[in-house]
Amino acid sequence: MERKLAAILSADVQGYSRLMGEDEEVTILTLMAYREVMTDLIEDHRGRVVDTPGDNLLAEFASVLDATQCAVAIQEELQRRNAQLPAHRNMAFRIGINLGDVVVDGERIYGEGVNLAARLEGLAEGGGICISGTVYDQVASRLDLQYIDLGEQRVKNIVTPVRAYRVCLDEQLVPLCRVPRPPSSARINPPARWRPWSNTILASLVLLTLVASARLYQQGSDLPLLHPAVKTVHAMYNSASPPTPTIAIHPFTTMSSDPAHQSFSHGMTQNLITDLTKRVPHVVVVHHAPLAASASAGNGPLAGRVPDPRYALQGSARIADQRVRVTIQLVDMSTGYHLWADRYDHELRDDFILQDAITQRIVTSVSDVLASLAQDKAE
Repeated sequence: MERKLAAILSADVQGYSRLMGEDEEVTILTLMAYREVMTDLIEDHRGRVVDTPGDNLLAEFASVLDATQCAVAIQEELQRRNAQLPAHRNMAFRIGINLGDVVVDGERIYGEGVNLAARLEGLAEGGGICISGTVYDQVASRLDLQYIDLGEQRVKNIVTPVRAYRVCLDEQLVPLCRVPRPPSSARINPPARWRPWSNTILASLVLLTLVASARLYQQGSDLPLLHPAVKTVHAMYNSASPPTPTIAIHPFTTMSSDPAHQSFSHGMTQNLITDLTKRVPHVVVVHHAPLAASASAGNGPLAGRVPDPRYALQGSARIADQRVRVTIQLVDMSTGYHLWADRYDHELRDDFILQDAITQRIVTSVSDVLASLAQDKAE
């Protein structure tokens, strides 16, 4: 058997079954068009397509730099094309890249190196890229990219845990990303005389924060401790022309009495409140304590002034055998129609990273759906 070392790129479509269930013909035509784009980019980066079964694509490269740069180019191009489609017809590919030994059989390649690329693909988000530790070691200091360290992951049919990294493509995730650092021998520690300045700067920032907080407290003593999303709602209903529509975020439900499981669901709810408030150009109505309790009691700042929301975002989390399944749906409350729904299955490793990743996917999808609805209404 002929063997060689190769960089393997594996890609598949997230939510392919849902797309096929909604419209087979359109899904197939979109898949064919996107594959043609991917094939051209792979060839431009000195790679070759090995196989395209179902919604998958397998390619090999002689260089991990070429493979990674190609993956970034693919996701950027497909993102541009998805922006021209209705949100519910977007076709998002997940990409995994591994550097490993493969067995060559004519035009086909086999082996654990290929299998691992497919498993890394499963760890990626739709529109995202996940690379192995061996790839990261080669590209971290040579490409102008940032990464999130996912740690060691146990994946199906691979005995040894695999180091995995997520390539940061979403600007919203950049603050969470790990910036590659040079080897320890190349790092230069700042002279000791510089260090006091950092302490002074930090102390100044803390002082400014405390002063700003005190002024805000004096200006709005009725809202000193409310969540930012609640303050947004308060400002909306004290303005002359409140923006519409509104979204009700219902607390995530959990199918377990385990406090850890309930904590995960609560964290998902809080993440959605925070991120939707920042990113979606619509006001978020929070339908849980303390807002709901305050308004319903008739003694809060919003009592009698919060209208029925136009949309409702509802979700649940089920955890079993160190795996979590999150389901989410966006409902038009005026018609009862489900505008969008999705499901996310992941291994339960780092709660914070997992919550952030799922939240980003939900927020992106919801904002796309609402933007599409607003555009349709304007037209």
